[in-house]
Amino acid sequence: SFVLLLLLFHYIGNSQIRPTPHNSKDKDAEFDVNYNDTVTSENQTIYAFNHTISRNKTEGVRVSVDLLSNKSESPILFVVRQKQAVLSFQVPLILRGLYQRKYPYYDVGRTLCQPPTRAASETQYFFVDVSTLSSQGANYQLRVSRVESFTLQTNKKFSFTASPSQPQYFKYVFQDGVDTVIVKVNSDMAFPCSVMSIQDIQCPVYDLDNNVAFIGMYQTMTKKGAITVQRKDFPSNSFYVVVVVKTEDEACGGPLRFYPLTPDELIDAGNRSKALDVMVSTAINLEAYVMGMLFCLGIFFSFYLLTLLCVCLERARVISSSADNGSTMSSEAITDSATSTDNNYGYMGMKRSLESVARSRQESLSSIEEDDYDTLDDIHSDKNIVRTKKFLYVADLARKDKRVLSKKYQIYFWNIATIAVFYALPVVQLVITYQTVVNVTGNQDICYYNFLCAHPLGALSAFNNILSNLGYVMLGLLFLLIVLKRDLAQNRALERHDVNALECGIPKHFGLFYAMGTALMMEGLLSACYHVCPNYTNFQFDTSFMYMIAGLCMLKLYQKRHPDINASAYTAYACLAAVIFFSVLGVVFGRDNTAFWIVFSVIHILATLLLSTQLYYMGRWRLNAGILRRIVYVIYTDCIRQCSGPMYIDRMVLLVMGNIVNWSLAAYGLIQKPNDFASYLLAIAICNLLLYFAFYIIMKLRSGERIKCLALVCILFTAVVWGFALYFFFQGLSTWQKTPAESREHNRECILLSFFDDHDIWHFLSSIAMFGSFLVLLTMDDDLDTVQRDKIYVF
Repeated sequence: SFVLLLLLFHYIGNSQIRPTPHNSKDKDAEFDVNYNDTVTSENQTIYAFNHTISRNKTEGVRVSVDLLSNKSESPILFVVRQKQAVLSFQVPLILRGLYQRKYPYYDVGRTLCQPPTRAASETQYFFVDVSTLSSQGANYQLRVSRVESFTLQTNKKFSFTASPSQPQYFKYVFQDGVDTVIVKVNSDMAFPCSVMSIQDIQCPVYDLDNNVAFIGMYQTMTKKGAITVQRKDFPSNSFYVVVVVKTEDEACGGPLRFYPLTPDELIDAGNRSKALDVMVSTAINLEAYVMGMLFCLGIFFSFYLLTLLCVCLERARVISSSADNGSTMSSEAITDSATSTDNNYGYMGMKRSLESVARSRQESLSSIEEDDYDTLDDIHSDKNIVRTKKFLYVADLARKDKRVLSKKYQIYFWNIATIAVFYALPVVQLVITYQTVVNVTGNQDICYYNFLCAHPLGALSAFNNILSNLGYVMLGLLFLLIVLKRDLAQNRALERHDVNALECGIPKHFGLFYAMGTALMMEGLLSACYHVCPNYTNFQFDTSFMYMIAGLCMLKLYQKRHPDINASAYTAYACLAAVIFFSVLGVVFGRDNTAFWIVFSVIHILATLLLSTQLYYMGRWRLNAGILRRIVYVIYTDCIRQCSGPMYIDRMVLLVMGNIVNWSLAAYGLIQKPNDFASYLLAIAICNLLLYFAFYIIMKLRSGERIKCLALVCILFTAVVWGFALYFFFQGLSTWQKTPAESREHNRECILLSFFDDHDIWHFLSSIAMFGSFLVLLTMDDDLDTVQRDKIYVF
């Protein structure tokens, strides 16, 4: 009895708080008819629709609702019940933007998902339930219509309009024999910002700003958007193309409105319709991939063949020259037999002298290390005497033992090889993670590709941008082989005590050349890693070894005339590490950070002054506690007391020009604060390299030296290739200095073999130009191979 009493009280209490049941009103409704009606908390309207679907033809069904009374205290709830899905939404539709800001929309349109049918033809029913909790009632207009052009056709453009509350999506079915397509969405309007998404055929379809990123692939867009879709990713051989207009433009680089919004601004925020067009086109097939790879390999293998041909021609010339010298010697044998005994004695004496020199050199090479020279004070005095002469010759700065210097410069190669291994491994791991995140999340805003020419292969989204870096690796390896051949030839000449190899020409040290070739190969590897997922956080991967290459080239130019006083590998790489460190700081903190730019500009100018002093005084200027006293003394004696001009005019001209260039670059950075700090830093390195190279060539010609035909051809060829390379570099197909949506406005179609874009051609040409630049450094002083070192000027 007690239990029954409790149940009775519970029933009476619930009956008092339960609302009165709705009066349900059912209507048989038709397509393309406007239904103007009123709904209150006391009644509910159910619209019943039926339509015939065919397995061979897909038609979309779209539900459009317009709220006629905006002052309703409660929203109207619309529930669409289908055979295999339920879609519900309220009007006004509340969409949230950045910082959870709310935007109401009173005009809503949604497309119903289409469940597949196995029958050839089937009639399906669906119902639209309309209800509200408002006691005052709300007026609305309902219209359900068919979307005749719901299925997209290949290579046929379709135009439509979308807004945040009226998203659009369409279906595409892969044709037979087509494995990959490119979906392109375009608009003449940059704003409002929108999102395009590729989703599998399933219900529900995520077609609102707050859920479009839940599934599939998606990217923000202003005027252009493109996604490459592969059949293997969609088991149903079809997919939806979804276009959603965002409630705010901040994601696309647009302004962010102040909040809270006024009523007029709310109305304006709701008026965000955007006209767009979509087209699905077939992508390249397997044959294009094969042709692209063969083209890439063919270009760079041709350099191997050309090098082999040059080697064969040079060998034939040497053999022919040796034969001519042999016949000349045989014809002069009779004359030589009549020479005097004094001449014989002189010849034998000279021979013994050369043998003794060679023997003493070999003995001195037994156990010499880099620290075994220049340890006495009189040697330091000798340095001061030699290096402060008004006119210096290479013999004055090539006094150290060759074995010691060879070991010193070989350290460049071994150090950069070690750096390459430890630098490349985490880079490869990181970019693989980036690519995995892109593939798993579908967020294509992570990577800044040229989406109109991004050809996937396996897990890689832009295989063509990776393949085009092959030239750096192949030509870097070829340069190493050329240097190795010269190194072996030089060693053979030293073993046979060739006078020219011992005492003539620029001293041959190949360690820096080996380091340059290795750096070129690593540039190709790291550039390929960067293009796995290009963005601002990993751009330094692409530029790190560019700094290395520029620095090594300047060191090699300086080493040619200053072999004894060139920087050690440890010092050089420490300075390059500092450059890379500032590159990372600039990428992270450099954007509109005045304090950072002030610090960097001051360090840049001080480093320029310090290096200028070291170069001017040939390393005899010491950086210690007495530097301020020496500076004052030099200014007093040279500028005030007697006002004498510079002792080394050529060096002074170079250093003054270098300081003007570097101070100008520092001022530009401080004033403009460029967003791309890594490129700005690279521009500093390249400007200094070009300035020093031009100075070297001018001084070489001023000194009465000449440039051989091979070196001249390399210079002209390299200059032309650099010109074309820079043209393609500045095309700017994408830029991570802007938002991903704005970057896509620069995307362009492939221009070579329907496989490579402008940036790929930059990779081709720049790798060839770098290889040519290395050859210039290797061959530009071949004219001095028979000139005594005490007659070769230092500059």
